[in-house]
Amino acid sequence: MRLFFVTLSSLFFLTSGTLFAQQDSTRRIPASPLSFLTFAPDARSAALGEAGVALSPDANASYWNAAKLPYNTKDFGVSASYTPWLRHLVDDMWLGYLTAYKKLGDRQAVALSFNYFNNGELDLRNAQGDNVGYFNSREFAINGTYSRQLGRNFSMGLTLKYISSNLAGNAVINNVSLSPARVAAGDISAYYKKEFKNEDTGSELVWSLGAVLSNLGGKINYGSGTETENFIPTTLKVGTGLSYTGDGRNRFNFIIDFSKLMVPTPDGKTNVNTKPLLNGVFGSFSDAPDGFKEEIQEVAIATGLEYWYNNIFALRAGYFAENKNKGDRQFFTAGAGLRFADKYAVDFAYMFPTRQNSPLAQTLRITLSLALNKAEKLDVTDSEN
Repeated sequence: MRLFFVTLSSLFFLTSGTLFAQQDSTRRIPASPLSFLTFAPDARSAALGEAGVALSPDANASYWNAAKLPYNTKDFGVSASYTPWLRHLVDDMWLGYLTAYKKLGDRQAVALSFNYFNNGELDLRNAQGDNVGYFNSREFAINGTYSRQLGRNFSMGLTLKYISSNLAGNAVINNVSLSPARVAAGDISAYYKKEFKNEDTGSELVWSLGAVLSNLGGKINYGSGTETENFIPTTLKVGTGLSYTGDGRNRFNFIIDFSKLMVPTPDGKTNVNTKPLLNGVFGSFSDAPDGFKEEIQEVAIATGLEYWYNNIFALRAGYFAENKNKGDRQFFTAGAGLRFADKYAVDFAYMFPTRQNSPLAQTLRITLSLALNKAEKLDVTDSEN
């Protein structure tokens, strides 16, 4: 299915600042292109209300909090995720995520990951509604990560990114010469966990805390005639979690994340994209016209509960909430996971928006994963000789 003129119009709003200037005083919604970078890519965290900053580590920690990677129990892991996007509206949009990590000893890890977002085929039209061509719109990010434990319970991570957004190719529409946008960015992350064990009963309590500043980088521009460069979706996330098992078989994980998009709040009068980069990003904590009360409204909350039986089968549920004046996304999530042979995993997630006719309705995700230790990889090699 093709996305028509309304999709291209959205592109012009984002690249001209019109969107920011037209919002009323009660719905000043911070916004940015490259929104695919903020979509939860994997099914496990997606089923937990899209929370994951302080969740126990797996291969997808490279997205949620790279500082968690050294705490993985396996030496190597790879994960692939697929999400049909807006699938009850269109049939050719999808989000893909591929990631792999490798531990370097007990205290370090490296990872590579790839985000890909297919926007589908666009039917490009001018202001008069005339067709000016078709284009398969797509965006991607290539990410390289290094993380290290700096103490027994504390670690940090650094991710560098190359991001490409090709929304309409090199089309010329209404005297605007569009072109692909490219930018470099990075994440910096931190993770702390504290374990309390009772060797006699087998009970264990783990408290975790994480923080991530993601997508910190330059502005992007989609071509001449689009007036200004645009802030990319720099985001600050802080999360905490509790994991408890009383017998080693039944484990409960509870997590909660708080996130804020660090781009200027539109004031309804000017194009806030003209602000200098650092002033716009770090000034986003104090630029809301209604002060602290409005700043707090820009913080979204994601929370989830996960139950594991014998580290083989998992059930998950979660909730995501955004203030009605700042996007008003609200939805419940649910999902399940299965681990087998201590190597393979499959996870599934489904979203339940609280509003009828939500474009996010029927969103589902599936993730396939593999995790190995060095000895297991050697066994595979020996069996082939």
